[in-house]
Amino acid sequence: MKFTELIETVPDYKRFFTVEEMDRRSLALAEKYPDRVKVYEAGKSRAGHPIYVLEIGKGPKNALLFGCPHPNEPIGAMMLDYLSERLASDDSLLSEFDYTWHMIKVIDVDGTKLNEGWFNDSSSIRKYAANFYRPPGHEQVEWTFPIDYKTLHFHSPLPETEVLMRLMEDKKPQFMYSLHNSGFGGVYYYISDDVPELYETFSKLPGLFGLPLNLGEPEAPYLKELAPAIFKLFGMAQDYDYLEKNLGPGKDPASVIKAGTSSDDYASSVANTFSLVCEMPYYYDPRVEDQSEADISRKEALMFNYEKSVESFNFTKEIMNSLEPEIKDRNSPFYRVFKNVLETYPDQLQAQKNWIENDPSLERKAKKAEVFDNKIVSQFYQSLMLGMLRRLIAENNDGSTKLNAISNMADEAFDRKIEYLEENLNYTTIPIKSLVCVQLLAGLNLADYLQRKSDK
Repeated sequence: MKFTELIETVPDYKRFFTVEEMDRRSLALAEKYPDRVKVYEAGKSRAGHPIYVLEIGKGPKNALLFGCPHPNEPIGAMMLDYLSERLASDDSLLSEFDYTWHMIKVIDVDGTKLNEGWFNDSSSIRKYAANFYRPPGHEQVEWTFPIDYKTLHFHSPLPETEVLMRLMEDKKPQFMYSLHNSGFGGVYYYISDDVPELYETFSKLPGLFGLPLNLGEPEAPYLKELAPAIFKLFGMAQDYDYLEKNLGPGKDPASVIKAGTSSDDYASSVANTFSLVCEMPYYYDPRVEDQSEADISRKEALMFNYEKSVESFNFTKEIMNSLEPEIKDRNSPFYRVFKNVLETYPDQLQAQKNWIENDPSLERKAKKAEVFDNKIVSQFYQSLMLGMLRRLIAENNDGSTKLNAISNMADEAFDRKIEYLEENLNYTTIPIKSLVCVQLLAGLNLADYLQRKSDK
């Protein structure tokens, strides 16, 4: 593993920087190092906020790195803030690479601002969930790249996505880093293709900071595992095929998906780009890597998860049916989230149920990490939906008896969920420095590998 000497120079961050702070720091860096750093506006967000690109170095190869492809994921923005300063100020580090670095600290500016309520203090899952925002798939920068696949035809990229598309088309990056992170669990990776030379590095890297690998349920049932906690990147075609197989007759997967494909999928169509995603949580419990055998099957664990998901959806539907006549702004980002939930979740849940019932491989005994994911961690993610539901109610609450009653119902459900999690989790809040370091070292080691490979 290379570049570990950088660990000592990463600050011990106590909070996440806001969008405005990130912008100021980028502009100040270019002013401080005018011969080495260029900053320019590559476009504007849907709300009209500038999207800045930092360009550092003059190498013949291009690297494209962007933070906040989902707006609740600012770890990568912090990593890019550190890396940009380090490359600008450190001749020896910059000279180790033949890259011109193109960095966007925050690509989903508008959505990231809606998460800033927890940026000053991410120490508790209650505060995180209460101030959380994540858009529906067709409004996510990562999943709005054009695609034509079977009945799925998506050609409505967001302005933010178009910024990335232009960079991919113009710069044809050899290395691309879409900087995601999860909320709860352990560390895991997605890569464009098999690179066994790096698997030991990826596997050992989290342990340098006392973090576990995520060895429970993968994010999707169709993922190709290349090594423990390392998966092949995927596009929307794979999701389409899963839905086509499991939705049942007469259902069009495109009507459920509504979105486009991934950044990796698009980059690989316009350039010979190798992509990395390094997922990590804000919180973890040691059970996320427990590979001992549980006393139930994986099918039983997954069915528990499914039943809780149905219960969560039914509650959301009940609240939304009552709230619908009171909505003041149907363009509210929170309203658009739940409009999409009501339209697509029933089919998604049916596909999940059909998969669980019909896949014979799920009959085996579950690993305890898989049970933990299905029974506990899944409810952490349900708490985030409840947090957004409360925010939607709050922006429409005029103090009437009806709205106060709806608000009380959502508050009580949120409190019950958080109390359950607090009682059933033994969670640790991970220092921001550790999170930055894992993403930093994973990215630099892959960039170095790709450079050495292309130089042969």
